[in-house]
Amino acid sequence: MAISPSDAVLDLVYALGAEYRANASFIMNSKTAGAVRKMKDADGRFLWSDGLAAGEPARLLGYPVLIAEDMPDIASGAVAVAFGDFAADYTVAERPDLRVLRDPFSAKPHVLFYATKRVGGDVSDFAAVKLLKFAAA
Repeated sequence: MAISPSDAVLDLVYALGAEYRANASFIMNSKTAGAVRKMKDADGRFLWSDGLAAGEPARLLGYPVLIAEDMPDIASGAVAVAFGDFAADYTVAERPDLRVLRDPFSAKPHVLFYATKRVGGDVSDFAAVKLLKFAAA
């Protein structure tokens, strides 16, 4: 028995732990958002609702929807929707030191300065985000 796309989105929400759902949001690209925007529940109501105030994000099942064009397009086998608490999921590491290199030779009579700072990040809590993978139609 095939699961309906709207049921898959609902299952995604409840696959995430309750402690993460309070701050959770959806991330998808525009093409996926266009497909998800057309989804309805069993009573014929749209799952997607536009923001009520200016500057407020659209909502899917009551959770904010963020558009990130780096996410894959909706297709068979693609992980095109992410849902979770991304602040709890990802940690950004930043070195406190700032390196400055003085270059008095390149742009005479001006002196150039090159500043570099090391920043990195990684997933710190894999339970804080769930991904939705689409099956063949």
